[in-house]
Amino acid sequence: MSDATTAVAGTQAGVSQAPAGPRRGRAHWALADTLNITRRYLTHFQRQPITIAWQLGFPIISVLLYGFVFGEAMKTPGNEGDYKQFLMPGMFVMTMAFGFMNTAMGVAMDASKGVIDRFRSMPMAPSAVSAGRGLSDLVVACAELTILALTALAIGWRPDNGVLNTVAAFALLLLLRFSLIWVGVWLGLVVPTPQAAGSLYGVAFPLTMISSVFVAPSLMPDWLGPIAAWNPVSSTGTAARELFGNPGAGGSSWIEQNAVLMAVVWPLVVTAVFLPLAVRRFKRLSR
Repeated sequence: MSDATTAVAGTQAGVSQAPAGPRRGRAHWALADTLNITRRYLTHFQRQPITIAWQLGFPIISVLLYGFVFGEAMKTPGNEGDYKQFLMPGMFVMTMAFGFMNTAMGVAMDASKGVIDRFRSMPMAPSAVSAGRGLSDLVVACAELTILALTALAIGWRPDNGVLNTVAAFALLLLLRFSLIWVGVWLGLVVPTPQAAGSLYGVAFPLTMISSVFVAPSLMPDWLGPIAAWNPVSSTGTAARELFGNPGAGGSSWIEQNAVLMAVVWPLVVTAVFLPLAVRRFKRLSR
């Protein structure tokens, strides 16, 4: 055997004996797919400035409308303090709750245009589309909360219960938004058209109005107050007021006395129900 043949054989043997690189498992690729889908959705926001301007501007308009147009006619429990101090935690909650409609409409739009089908035809993790949509919406929710908080500070709202409690209150708000994202994803995959998704405002409106967002349940009629108090949106609103140190946080019922606990339990229950439903619905599309 010639020296050249021996060298080639030795090289091939060296290549075959070289240790293989680290194999990337399902978790890695699922995370990579999720980040790619997230980047796609956020890129769409950058290229549609009118959409993001409306989505981020709506909270500001709502604060000015409810705080100054209706504010003088509204009451707080025991007439404690300025109504705007009571209102702002409720406005934070309403913005987070209304966000699921934007999620549903975006998912329904992708489904109607065949984007979802193209995703399903690709070798990607089935959970990536739902998770990517959820992560991108959570980023937008952080932007909405930031803008809304700055607006609230500008009109005189103040959190008076320390930095840690303030951070905890915003964390509960984002937890509520996170749970409702999966409701929006599931609804967006279920409804037949984007127009049908737009009709979900009829669901979201009573969800936020029959709650503690604008009026404390104790000021409502006896038959309506308990319904509002047990609304998951109310638990987050009452918990946020308690953590922010704003008026109207308390209440005599068990659900109001344990608002911080239920502001964690409700979103976890909603997530546990609708996240698997959204992923399962995605897998079953066009079957």
